[in-house]
Amino acid sequence: QVQLVESGGGLVQPGGSLRLSCAASGSIFSIKAMGWYRQAPGKERELVAGIISGSSTKYADSVKGRFTISRDNAENQVSLQMNSLKVEDTAVYYCNADVQPFYYRPVMAYWGNGTLVTVSS
Repeated sequence: QVQLVESGGGLVQPGGSLRLSCAASGSIFSIKAMGWYRQAPGKERELVAGIISGSSTKYADSVKGRFTISRDNAENQVSLQMNSLKVEDTAVYYCNADVQPFYYRPVMAYWGNGTLVTVSS
């Protein structure tokens, strides 16, 4: 079993910053990719940023230049530095990891429970 635990959400004013962190634990042989998704009320879940082992990253157009994703492979952690936050960034942010739990098992997607980010004055 693999667990993803997020931290760092909260309330921030427009223009402010927050840093989200996610730690993966449990039966982990390797992690192929990690990322952050978000879901705002009444909207579908969308990819915010993703990172493959190493430094290959991908960002949603709406966050490019404001958000930075980073990964600590040794600690199985991924972080999302969010700067210049906007009201429209308000959402529940979910950590995602594509994990191979054992060498003989296929890669599976795992999700955290989510952390709420509220951007409001």
